[in-house]
Amino acid sequence: MMIYKILRDNEWAAFHKNGETQGAHVDLNDGFIHFSTALQAAETAAKHFAGEEDLMLLAIDADGLGDALKWEPSRGGDLFPHLYRILKSADIAWAKPLPLIDEQHQFPKEML
Repeated sequence: MMIYKILRDNEWAAFHKNGETQGAHVDLNDGFIHFSTALQAAETAAKHFAGEEDLMLLAIDADGLGDALKWEPSRGGDLFPHLYRILKSADIAWAKPLPLIDEQHQFPKEML
């Protein structure tokens, strides 16, 4: 199963340069890296990235993250994937821009 992480341009640049990330500011505050499933990603984008451009969408194979990935209740009681370790570039299946068109983020066809 693929899970997804949205990064801002500066977060993506730092991740790309360093080959790893502890996540965004919210991830550092919470002590884990937040991810979304394909069904949760659009709502995550609308709630936390509304109107933002220059975003990157990262796809990660959840099975490859092992026991460091926990499924925990969050928004509306849904289970969300949370990673309790550094995310490494080797974990990424693909990364694609997440364009904003008419105030809606356009997710790639690979998510369907």
